[in-house]
Amino acid sequence: MYRFCVIALTLLMACGRGSSQQATTSPPTDSARVYQFREASRDGIGKFYEGREIAHVMGHLGASWLERPEREREERTDLLLNALDLKPTDVVADIGAGTGFFTFLMAPKVPNGKVLAVDIQPEMIEYLNRGKTRRKLNNVQPVLGTESNPKLPANAVDLAILIDAYHEFSYPCEMMSQIVSALKPGGRVALVEYRAEDPNVPIKEVHKLGVAQATKEMKAVGLKLLKNDNRLPQQHIMFFGK
Repeated sequence: MYRFCVIALTLLMACGRGSSQQATTSPPTDSARVYQFREASRDGIGKFYEGREIAHVMGHLGASWLERPEREREERTDLLLNALDLKPTDVVADIGAGTGFFTFLMAPKVPNGKVLAVDIQPEMIEYLNRGKTRRKLNNVQPVLGTESNPKLPANAVDLAILIDAYHEFSYPCEMMSQIVSALKPGGRVALVEYRAEDPNVPIKEVHKLGVAQATKEMKAVGLKLLKNDNRLPQQHIMFFGK
């Protein structure tokens, strides 16, 4: 435990914070040590982390794409739900929850737990609150985070899931450090990302993420790859733990 605390403190400092206190909403002041900046590609922001260009964020105006009728068939969200192996008492953090498409699939699986549905856009929080009320799901808690802080309680989360969201984080080091701090002992992080290794996946390259790149980036915040589940037609399900 002591060794992990030392590692965590070191990582927080590397991301631009000088203590293990929860991050403020401000981005780090010395991010040049962690990130590089070059000319942006058409779909990227010109900011690079561990050699990967960060993608533009899908805004709330893209909500209809998240709710498209064919999403379940295309992405086989039923298979993803099974792969998570959720327990009734689990506390799940859906990071980048958007309109709550997957939040509302997970909530009935954790009747004695809850889903913390995190997004940085107030418009998405409104979607989540309306959806929660319409479906009468009392175990869904929308959380308005920031670009550098998901606003999760410490040592409280069994599973943090990021579905096609991590590659868009403007401050991935800071965000993931906070997520690591929010995990319970034995807690997991699940990254669901389109396969960068497969040229047949019809997604722009900057919106894909491969296993090797993801493993490198998670290692930077003290996480190791536990399992890569390839049951989905186009996406990796990569599980990481401390």
